[in-house]
Amino acid sequence: MADLVFTTFKNRSDAIVLADEVARQLHHEGVTTAVRLLDEDADVAPAIGEETLVVSLGGDGTFLKSARLAHAHGARILAVNLGRLGFLLSVPSSEVLDDVRRALREPSTVDRLALDIEMPQDGSGQFALNEVVLERSSAGHMVRVRCYVDDEEFLTYSADGVLVATPTGSTGYNFSAGGPVVDRDLEVMVLTPVAPHFTIDRSIVVSGDRTIRLVSQSRGGVVVADGRTLGSLAAGEAVIVKPSARPVRVEDSHRYRLGDRLREGLREGHA
Repeated sequence: MADLVFTTFKNRSDAIVLADEVARQLHHEGVTTAVRLLDEDADVAPAIGEETLVVSLGGDGTFLKSARLAHAHGARILAVNLGRLGFLLSVPSSEVLDDVRRALREPSTVDRLALDIEMPQDGSGQFALNEVVLERSSAGHMVRVRCYVDDEEFLTYSADGVLVATPTGSTGYNFSAGGPVVDRDLEVMVLTPVAPHFTIDRSIVVSGDRTIRLVSQSRGGVVVADGRTLGSLAAGEAVIVKPSARPVRVEDSHRYRLGDRLREGLREGHA
């Protein structure tokens, strides 16, 4: 079993070169490494255990896919930024080797709330670190969503979609839809409508131990988790969202500063 697994997309030649360089240096220190190309068949993935360090090399999308892999095995993950802003990423590419060495010798992890998603077709748990969205299935038509928290009915929205975000995902689609930015250390979920029509447009923040049920009305809709389409809902069917029993274990590089990321992101968005 590898001590360290690098994850990236196969079209990221820069990431593969970087992984090879770091692996060569760590090999002389007795560290075993492997590389997982994220769109490969899962059957050829290197062995991963709870003590394995997964190092994501790329942007936010790479990190989200890598977090799914790490979460499935209870492994730690270190996020390296090879993209531009990288809201979720903390380690610059120039400091990968030092941060990997520190993470291997002196682990320092923070637990991130993840979401467990139940679709009506199979009932099996699906994973999201950022958000799950029930959205319209075709252009020109809104989706009508009735929302429940535990067994209590809350609001019914006619909108482009309704999303449930974690604190980690609060700076993503949730933020773009007008939802609040949430400190990553809080154990909460955010319910945010996307472009609602003639209804309340504010988010609802609930405790991270609740269960949220989104019921598709009239036309049905599509469920998307972290950019991954999970399937469709017919009218009257529901997607159930609740906190995962296992958090995502993110290696803390002590560089992540939310205020800095927000200022950088706002500047880049207006460049």
